[in-house]
Amino acid sequence: MTPTEDPVRDGLVELLPRLRRFARTLTGHLADADDLVQIAVERALTRSAQWQAGTRLDGWMFGIVRNAWIDEVRSRQRRGRIFAPAEAGEHVGAPGAGTEADTLSVEAALRSLPEEQRSAVSLVLIEGLSYKEAAEAMQVPIGTLTSRLARGRDALQAILSESGERPS
Repeated sequence: MTPTEDPVRDGLVELLPRLRRFARTLTGHLADADDLVQIAVERALTRSAQWQAGTRLDGWMFGIVRNAWIDEVRSRQRRGRIFAPAEAGEHVGAPGAGTEADTLSVEAALRSLPEEQRSAVSLVLIEGLSYKEAAEAMQVPIGTLTSRLARGRDALQAILSESGERPS
């Protein structure tokens, strides 16, 4: 198979913006997110034979990104240090819609969620995966994903209501 006929390699190029956005949701830091995507792409390319044709590449890749982040968090806990200082994440992301303050409020609210809820919200509400696809990416039953998503939505609404933002 030539490189141009490799569906994993070809699909990764199209997925990069979505993978980067998901990684930024998980990490809260631009540099960490870029490192995480690089790790995930490397893992996907070296293990491309594990991807099953006929399944969604995005779900497989989101799972790899999530698992790479879990590995990184565990590693950080062991070594007691982080990639970048906290102040490096103060201005993560460019505003897409609304004012920059609104966007930063939503990003801050999202970062305040526990990792499980943040992943569920990001995969379903931001990335548009179905519940089944998101559950597979997170390696949890659909019921678990549904409850994490519901708790995450409720927490986001509460946080944004307190800060004066209008949840959409």
